[in-house]
Amino acid sequence: MPVVSGCGALKRHFFGLLACLCIGQAWATGDEAQEAPAARALLEKAVARYQQQGDKALAQFSRQGEFVDGERYVFVTDTNGVMLASGGPSVVLIGRDVSSVLDPDLQKAFKKVLQTPESAGIQQAEYRWQNWRDGKVERKRVYFQRIGDRVLAVGYYLPRASPEQARALLDKASRALEQDAENTVQAINSLKGGFLQDDLYVFVVDVDTKRYVAHGTSLRLVNTDFSKVKDPEGKPVGAPILEMIKKQAEGEYEYRWRNPVTSKIERKHAYVRKVGHFLVAVGYYNG
Repeated sequence: MPVVSGCGALKRHFFGLLACLCIGQAWATGDEAQEAPAARALLEKAVARYQQQGDKALAQFSRQGEFVDGERYVFVTDTNGVMLASGGPSVVLIGRDVSSVLDPDLQKAFKKVLQTPESAGIQQAEYRWQNWRDGKVERKRVYFQRIGDRVLAVGYYLPRASPEQARALLDKASRALEQDAENTVQAINSLKGGFLQDDLYVFVVDVDTKRYVAHGTSLRLVNTDFSKVKDPEGKPVGAPILEMIKKQAEGEYEYRWRNPVTSKIERKHAYVRKVGHFLVAVGYYNG
């Protein structure tokens, strides 16, 4: 088994490679519609093999082969928190009690998973965790099942939020602006108050001055002229949105913009609404 030198090294490996529930992970390379069934299918295959062979299957889970599907892989702990198998980078932690490096809140979540009854079958959980590849905190989903004193799992990151989540965040920001505009603007600019969620964020423009007053990811844009904003290819973004909001209380606009999670230029679909003299917007990315 590879040796990790020192507690600090162990923690770096742990926080880089494990999830807060101490369950295996993979990084989304496509839409969730493809990731979810693929992750679940891999777990079902692993569960069937474990039920047939017991702990003999652990060695199979820990090597490159049929239980590694791209960046999805099987991950196993026992109910005491000891890593037993991993087909991914966390193979370096096999044989170690990984629960000891979790903070108190995450230890509680981990303990709950370990106590899941075997009769519950395949379960799923969603949480936020740091992606070791880019250092950004992202949503993750994991499928897991307990078999005796073993917990088998497969998980993946959810880098793109849904249209429904974008609309919900727009509703939240709109209500907050109506109730307390000054503090809401401050909260958005300070990245607090729940106005930054994965690749979703709020931006606010003063319709009278046409200038940004708040931006959920780029403070350098605050006080700049929104009407002059263009996409990376030079297509106007700010001017047509301002023109649209003159004619209607809310609307939608699609353009290309950098996704703060993937750092790639992607299509973005923005929901826009007028709240008093503010234009408030939230957009989701669709690749």
